[in-house]
Amino acid sequence: MVTTFIKSSLGRLRALADKISFLGPTLGRLTVGVVFVGTGWGKLHSLPDVTSFFTDLGIPFPAFNARLTASTEFFGGLLVLFGLGTRLVSLPLAFTMVVAILTAKRANIDGVSALLGFEEWSYLVFFLWIALVGAGPLSLDAVVVRLRRRAAAPLPKPLLRPRSETV
Repeated sequence: MVTTFIKSSLGRLRALADKISFLGPTLGRLTVGVVFVGTGWGKLHSLPDVTSFFTDLGIPFPAFNARLTASTEFFGGLLVLFGLGTRLVSLPLAFTMVVAILTAKRANIDGVSALLGFEEWSYLVFFLWIALVGAGPLSLDAVVVRLRRRAAAPLPKPLLRPRSETV
């Protein structure tokens, strides 16, 4: 009797988890999207400071890379936020986190624990996860897929009836 109760409870919990599984990619996407729209906007409006910081870090072509990073974060963040081209745009955003870790955070890496504690690492993981699983059903990507399926569906064939010849 207890075993039956536990099994049925676990079954209901699994069914509920399946129904709300869309929340994972949706919340992850919304979270990093909002954060990167904000950081990109901030960088776009303080490019001289970002360029100076990149120069101090020894990043080549600091003015170009400051603009590239700011634009990638802002526009990429917008696309991730709305879920449009999410898998593709997550990759350059993940790359910016790799560069941030290897440049701005390199001196603070004294072990795996330190690396895993960086928020840049968390963002990197989020972007890779989103690139792998997609934006989820509450996204413009999902709308595009639904529209493409509808457009690719064969049109119903008209019923053709032979004409009766009247002479």
